[in-house]
Amino acid sequence: MDEPVMEGQDNGSAVHPTGLLPDQIAARFGMDKPFRGKQIFRWIVKGARSFEDMTDLPSTERERLTVLSPRLFSSEIVETLADGDGSSKIKIRLNDGAAIEAVLLADHEGRLTACLSTQVGCPMACSFCKTGTLGFLRNLRVDEIIEQYLLLAALGRKPSNVVFMGMGEPLLNLKALRPAIQILTDPDGFNLSTRKITISTCGLVPGIMSLADEGPHVRLAISLTAATDELRDTLMPVNRRWNLAALKKALLYYQGKTGDRISLEAAIMGGVNSGVEGARAMAAWIHPLKVQVNVILWNPVEELPYRQPTREEMASFETELERLGVNAVRRAKRGRGVGGACGQLGDTLMDSQR
Repeated sequence: MDEPVMEGQDNGSAVHPTGLLPDQIAARFGMDKPFRGKQIFRWIVKGARSFEDMTDLPSTERERLTVLSPRLFSSEIVETLADGDGSSKIKIRLNDGAAIEAVLLADHEGRLTACLSTQVGCPMACSFCKTGTLGFLRNLRVDEIIEQYLLLAALGRKPSNVVFMGMGEPLLNLKALRPAIQILTDPDGFNLSTRKITISTCGLVPGIMSLADEGPHVRLAISLTAATDELRDTLMPVNRRWNLAALKKALLYYQGKTGDRISLEAAIMGGVNSGVEGARAMAAWIHPLKVQVNVILWNPVEELPYRQPTREEMASFETELERLGVNAVRRAKRGRGVGGACGQLGDTLMDSQR
């Protein structure tokens, strides 16, 4: 597998105000009063959809801003699907006609998590993931990432958690991901805690090292799925470039720098990685990392050649991990009814309604 490009490949368009911090807004729009940038920033956070909504700005200023940027948002919802478990999936049309999906997940206690995409499609081609079958179109810009959060928040309450587990590989788009997280955690804006934000990666070693050295130090999740190179090479092509030994070395470095516990995601497919031998290999590979293993019942995708594990297969895998001293937690099934669960996102890369 060729080494992926770490950053770049966006659509080249200017970032909309939704992807800027207050001082950047003031500079972008030539404001001689910097506090105006903070005003606009706060209105965006509150859900304003146009400059005309920003009633504490002078009317002449609102008119000027509207001429400079007629559309405050660069994207829009074209379809919303509601699941019976309280989750919702939205299909979003971007300004170039590309299509992405984002999901609002609700847990049993009513907490909301925004599952956001970082790319249109995904170049990593994991064999058990629907997004991986679509190929890759481009990276998302900062505003296109932030607008997913805003559009999900407009469905109801503000999400208290963010997971970058939607379409794409987040560590291939650190150029946009870093400023997006800065906006989400800004105390004058969304004010999310870094402990409420998770970046999930399939195992890009350079990106993990970059996070360790340069941040942001949010929560880190690794899609592991299998702990032998032979099987992981088949399921996840990234392993042919950075194998399990290289991944573990990077995670040990990351943990040494941050002290943070890492989440390992294990999507279990019946008859593929559901045996106790797989659990034993995983437990052996983990030591001495400080981790939690999130065991995920593989979410069905009609066109992929896998099956869900049986209840007995899941139980034996989890029991073996726990017997070997691994902290294993069953991930709740959320968003399945609307194709919004892990591995199910992405019907197309282009919106047919454009």
